[in-house]
Amino acid sequence: MRIGKYESSDGTAGTAITFLLIGLGVGAALGLLLAPKTGRQLRKDLRRSYDDALETASDWTDEAKDRFEEVVEKGADLADELRAKTKPLSDLLRRP
Repeated sequence: MRIGKYESSDGTAGTAITFLLIGLGVGAALGLLLAPKTGRQLRKDLRRSYDDALETASDWTDEAKDRFEEVVEKGADLADELRAKTKPLSDLLRRP
């Protein structure tokens, strides 16, 4: 184990940036060479997936609207039924 001052070498930031840029370039080149699909096919698949997601979301929205309308209708029917059942009691309480 050495004890002493830490000595840094000059130019480490420039070297690190150089290796970073080289790594990015090599990674981009390998990505393009090893890509399983062409850019056109990839864009087409992405667009198709996006359209499918929009259609699914639209279907869910329509179903939610239908269910909400059903619940509102049932609630209105229940309120009307309760109002009809409590009307005689209400009329009795309002008499002077």
